[in-house]
Amino acid sequence: MSTPSLTALTPAPGQSRGLRSITVAYGDMDPQSGLLEYVVRNDAHSWIRRGGGLVGYGETARFSVTGPDRFTQAQEWWRRELAGAEVVDELRVPGSGLIAFGSFAFSKTSPHESRLIVPEVVVGSSEGRSWLTFITDDAEAELSAEAAEAALAAYLIEPDADRASMPGDRLGPGVLSEDEYKVAVAEGVKHVQAGELSKLVLARDVVAHLETPVATAQVLRELAVRYEDCWTYAVDGLIGSTPEMLIKVEDNTAQARVLAGTLDRAGAPEGDPEYPNRVLAGSDKQLHEHRIAIDSLTETLQPFTSSMTSHSEPFVLQLPNVWHLASDVTAQLAPDDDGRVPTSLALVQALHPTAAVCGTPTTVAGALIRELEHLQRGPYAGPVGWIDAAGNGEWGIALRGAVVETPTRVRLYAGCGIVAGSQPEAELAETWTKFRPMLEALGLPHRSTPLVTNRQ
Repeated sequence: MSTPSLTALTPAPGQSRGLRSITVAYGDMDPQSGLLEYVVRNDAHSWIRRGGGLVGYGETARFSVTGPDRFTQAQEWWRRELAGAEVVDELRVPGSGLIAFGSFAFSKTSPHESRLIVPEVVVGSSEGRSWLTFITDDAEAELSAEAAEAALAAYLIEPDADRASMPGDRLGPGVLSEDEYKVAVAEGVKHVQAGELSKLVLARDVVAHLETPVATAQVLRELAVRYEDCWTYAVDGLIGSTPEMLIKVEDNTAQARVLAGTLDRAGAPEGDPEYPNRVLAGSDKQLHEHRIAIDSLTETLQPFTSSMTSHSEPFVLQLPNVWHLASDVTAQLAPDDDGRVPTSLALVQALHPTAAVCGTPTTVAGALIRELEHLQRGPYAGPVGWIDAAGNGEWGIALRGAVVETPTRVRLYAGCGIVAGSQPEAELAETWTKFRPMLEALGLPHRSTPLVTNRQ
């Protein structure tokens, strides 16, 4: 397999024909809240885990694209922007300097626009170091610590207010009713049992109708606190907290976290710490589903690496709402003939979609998804994250999340892996378990059974 086209390209300082940026060291973060004290605007972009990560404000540049070449075109655009950029970066750590937040449609056939967004201001924090980046396309703008601090201060003057749950808040139907989703699962099981594929991932949606506008910043803070082991993301109205890292690239090292196999913590017996290990690791169905997912990722990643390690057996990841079977993968990236390693976005292009969110074989699974879901996934289960000028980046899979369609309408998504032993009622229950993080953060009941389905 050839390496995708984009390799690391670091712009030289003092040669600007477009974007200009400065990154400076920026004070100590509060050890308790970390970056969360900067998640105060509903229009901010964010990528946060355990108080570290990136928060971006404003927009200096944007690229939007649809279709099967969305990754290639986005990479080419980013490369052009970097080629003409002026960068002053005293830290030179992953996430400093020029960066773009990104969100990509799950499907190559989706009309949803994939996008890369270069913010005006970024606050970053990682491993005890914090920084502030100011990005402009104004050739006359001053690049200084004072200019960066002034730009940040302008965004923080008026934080957006929180909201309280209202009597008129309600959860309504998505594209499929519960019964229709169970029928879709049953059909999917038939295709798996017939040997057409070994796994299929089927998703469904529900819609939150709010009496007052959603407070996105408040939702993100609540998700980040409750799900600190997940990556809490926000890019242009796509919000959530994903437990699954598609790929992280830092210098020459790539990392991924693969999840497949889920157990709801609600109703678990008390005083039985071995319960999740016994039920998940002792289940042939769960282990089979997980093995499909981990094999899919490692086989695709292997051509880009000189070495790769992963757990011989999955571990049980504990989250507030569920337990998952999880495996971490670490790889050393192999340079190409020019001595360059693939960037994070190039690896996203190679890896997406994984068996964890599509199925396997992916071509067969993708066609069945379009046939059985009756749903435009949009950015749900697509890559979401960031890339910097050196090609470093972190890209999660947009799970446990939602799309803010209007200030008072939020569409939530959840999906399940379907294998030969799947039971429709159990898979439906699992979707409600996966809706729970967003429902809690929105202040909505954990479950609501729609009476009417509006085919969309």
